[in-house]
Amino acid sequence: MTAPLHEAHPSSPGRRLPDTQQGMRRRNLSRVMHTVNAEGPLSRAAVASRIGLTRAAVSTLVDELIRAGLLEELGPERPGRVGRPGSALALSGRGPAGIGAEIGVDHLAVCAVDLRGAVRARAVRHGTNRGRSPEPVIDELTALVRQVVAEAEKEGLWAAGLAVAVPGLVARDARTVVRAPNLDWHDTDLGALLPDGLALTVDNEANFGGLAELWLGAATPRDFLHVSAEIGIGGAVVVDGRLLRGTRGFAGELGHVPVRPEGPQCACGGRGCLEQYAGEEAVLRAAGLEPGEDRVELLAERAAAGDQEVRRALRGAGTALGIALTGAVNLLDPETVVLGGALAALAPWLVPSLERELAGRTAGPACSVTVSRLGSEGPLLGAAHSVVRAVLDDPATAGVRA
Repeated sequence: MTAPLHEAHPSSPGRRLPDTQQGMRRRNLSRVMHTVNAEGPLSRAAVASRIGLTRAAVSTLVDELIRAGLLEELGPERPGRVGRPGSALALSGRGPAGIGAEIGVDHLAVCAVDLRGAVRARAVRHGTNRGRSPEPVIDELTALVRQVVAEAEKEGLWAAGLAVAVPGLVARDARTVVRAPNLDWHDTDLGALLPDGLALTVDNEANFGGLAELWLGAATPRDFLHVSAEIGIGGAVVVDGRLLRGTRGFAGELGHVPVRPEGPQCACGGRGCLEQYAGEEAVLRAAGLEPGEDRVELLAERAAAGDQEVRRALRGAGTALGIALTGAVNLLDPETVVLGGALAALAPWLVPSLERELAGRTAGPACSVTVSRLGSEGPLLGAAHSVVRAVLDDPATAGVRA
């Protein structure tokens, strides 16, 4: 398989820096940042030991990163170490922040995440976006972005970039929504609608959810299939710690895998797609409930209380998920399947029938199924953290804002 992975995506973390002296300096700055991020607080000597550079070289790099507002010194290292204690280094709690945004079918959300991974500001608007033209939706999203940026600035942060998660296919230019069936958007250039001034990356919500699981999930392996569901169902394939995108960037559209070819019409134009059996609205219909805010929580409450109609609907959704996932598991052989989004809250009633289908249909041993602790927060957090990761990958371009 030769499909491009995550690093090939425009404006994404992991892009290769030029093989020049300047490029080497930038790579070393990145190595310092990633090391402190992964293992800090650390002294200069400890960082030098980890990355194999001299203490003098690391000290020069660290001084540059401190001046840029990306690292800060916390004072002497904890006692118990042999020799003179060095000053412990940590990622700055002030300075660059990643701004993540999510355009959902029934909500808009924006958050700011600092270099340490803490959410420092957040704004949410509930209400349907289905059937609305992109312009008013983007106007509302822009207002939320400005609100969050202003709140972050009060905390001593500034926006290093904006990443937007959308429920649809995104072109490889990382700004054009080619098709979002549940929004009824087509060929929408978000870069032309959002305000200038912030570096922009747009990606599918499931991709950001998968990256959030990779970066933030507890003991998540480097090879997994991430499945998330809200109104629609998306998938993200992570192979050896990198996102598999496909030739056009459209890999992972699990929700439009046909489960029953003669089934009902789907918004994508196909018939019998997984979303028609395991999407949020499909499960609500099967359970005899009307779509609306907090309906997933209601499903979970009723299932926990023993409501047989709700439990039957969730078993059916789990069966459909298992059928759709069988092909992906047989083809890709992931270490595990991770359930995220709304599926995470409903996992106790979905997983048994899902696992039965996988066990009965996969060619090899059954793939394990785990539940994301990020739940529906995954896409938004993944978007914000993608900006943070871009700063860690190339800190030379993300210093103190003039």
